[in-house]
Amino acid sequence: MTGQGWEVEAAPAKVNLRLEVLGREEGTGYHFIETVFQSLELADRIELRLRSDEEIVLETLGEFSEGIGRPENNLVVLAARRLRGQVAKLTGEVPPGVEIRLTKNVPAEAGLGGGSSDAAATLRTLSRLLGSPLSSASLLEIGAALGSDVPFFLAGGVRAMGWGRGDRLLPLPGLPVRDVLVAIPAAGVSTALAYGFLSSDREASGRTRAGPRVVGTADSAGDWSAVAQAAHNDFEAVLFPRRPKLEAVKSRLIETGASPALLSGTGSAVFGVFEDAATADRAEVELRAWLREGRVFRTRTRG
Repeated sequence: MTGQGWEVEAAPAKVNLRLEVLGREEGTGYHFIETVFQSLELADRIELRLRSDEEIVLETLGEFSEGIGRPENNLVVLAARRLRGQVAKLTGEVPPGVEIRLTKNVPAEAGLGGGSSDAAATLRTLSRLLGSPLSSASLLEIGAALGSDVPFFLAGGVRAMGWGRGDRLLPLPGLPVRDVLVAIPAAGVSTALAYGFLSSDREASGRTRAGPRVVGTADSAGDWSAVAQAAHNDFEAVLFPRRPKLEAVKSRLIETGASPALLSGTGSAVFGVFEDAATADRAEVELRAWLREGRVFRTRTRG
């Protein structure tokens, strides 16, 4: 969407309907994953316009703008920088700078993919502003280097299977739209910290995750009951003992009618999917009254 010189795009959040962490890549220590992404209506807002100089300028707005760190370390700035660098290599000319306005409606360090979605929206929109000089494969390569969730958002997916570093994607049939409650009961959990817990627990127990299965019948099914039966997140086993409130929130969501209810990503968001709006209404009232220290969001899946 274009308005007053700005290109505007929504950057939706996601939840993971399944997340399994497999072996680690030799040399880099990077974990391979298998996951099922589901995008939400909850979204950040990205606005971009080209500048007359070569600077990248970021302005952050919104409720969660203070929790995203220094601008030079933000994924949208890194995305813009790497895209411009690739365009410069390809064309031999330095592309113009860009001004970015980022309205943060998705909290950081929640496992909802807000930063990755912002980066994907930046790559997609800036590429369009520059005349789409790079191939889709090149954009995907830049995105995958920024984070394992970025390729899913870059492809504009609604529901998809992701594996490897997240850059291998298989679109899955869309599910009926459902109301979702997202609860964040405590301080954020960084991805690095969650993976550190996972690695230390596995090393201490001597257990390793099984090899990839890529996609199962429940993953490819188009109904929520099958998805709920297959719902799983490896990080629950390592985070719930260390963050008991997360497990308590999941139990509360299940008690109020959510199916599935699950930790999203590396946390600290726990989400519940509800079959009808009336059940979600009652659950929202109960959850907000019970979770006095924390945040509760009401949104819907994208279908």
